[in-house]
Amino acid sequence: MDRRSFLTKAALGGAAASTLAAPAIAQSNPQITWRLASSFPKSLDTIYGGAEVLSKMVEEASDGNFKIQVFSAGEIVPGLQVADAVMNGTVEACHTVGYYFWGKDPTWALGAAVPFSLNARGMNAWHYHGGGIELYNEFLGKQGLYGLPGGNTGAQMGGWFRKEINSVEDLKGLKMRVGGFAGKVMEKLGLVPQQIAGGDIYPALEKGTIDATEWVGPYDDEKLGFYKVAPYYYYPGWWEGGPTVHFFFSKEKLEGLPKQYQALLHTAAQAADSDMLQKYDMKNPAALKTLVANGTQLRAFSPEIMQACFTAANEVYAEMEANNAEFAKIWGAIKDFRKDWFTWEQLAEFNYDYFMMSQANQGKL
Repeated sequence: MDRRSFLTKAALGGAAASTLAAPAIAQSNPQITWRLASSFPKSLDTIYGGAEVLSKMVEEASDGNFKIQVFSAGEIVPGLQVADAVMNGTVEACHTVGYYFWGKDPTWALGAAVPFSLNARGMNAWHYHGGGIELYNEFLGKQGLYGLPGGNTGAQMGGWFRKEINSVEDLKGLKMRVGGFAGKVMEKLGLVPQQIAGGDIYPALEKGTIDATEWVGPYDDEKLGFYKVAPYYYYPGWWEGGPTVHFFFSKEKLEGLPKQYQALLHTAAQAADSDMLQKYDMKNPAALKTLVANGTQLRAFSPEIMQACFTAANEVYAEMEANNAEFAKIWGAIKDFRKDWFTWEQLAEFNYDYFMMSQANQGKL
């Protein structure tokens, strides 16, 4: 065979192989478009943005073949109905916080945040390496869902109040927007909890429909303008030491994806999870300084209030554990890890943080 004949045949063979391979590649990476409903308004770019991070990564990594369209709260369904929209097939996915749906079953809240539970790092450790994702999905699977962590805000603030709260007595009769079943705990102390989506809080506070509200922390709270109508900013948000925001996917739709798309969703969700906490840690300090400069008055919940809330929370947990086996199973796993986590946390992290904070307070940093 002469050189020219060999090259001609080789070229024809390569072209044939390329022609055969193209349909196989297209078949293994099909064009798929999903819709994702967020519980958050676009104005809250950090928490809403978690879904955009997922969407961007999935589309780029699939060479544009797998697209997830993100819709803000109210564009398809109201923010507090997004999980229902996934369950009934209106959308394939949502980005939300499990405790919004605790009224269906308090077990929903355990994958997100509950009073006096883990902080953000502890929650992530439990989810990814303590079996938390698997335990939560045993519960979610019965709802036709599959969940993956998709963000964390870090420990939240205790909220905005029109008046100072100096004692447990001051909580009685107070109407407060408070997420999750923290409201059930505070009911024991006489507070009247309200469940209101993020975009609707400011009008309610401005009109006096509510007396107080909690949301996230300085960066988001400044954007929502709460400081304009409620000057007292309390801390800490003991009900959300490390709240996990979740992506809930239709279990059926997820399992119907090619394996590489399923793996891609896991990778992108974990990236969005990490990215959100990093952004809040970067943006909250500057926002807090701006709030104080605008007249915000920082206040700590008194030891009396904290202890009363801790006692009330344990009473609520005992009631729920006695009546809900699924709740008891997951909460038991969290409690087992919680003791060890805070034992370790106080040894190194807390003591280091305490020393560095003392240096900052003395102007030495």
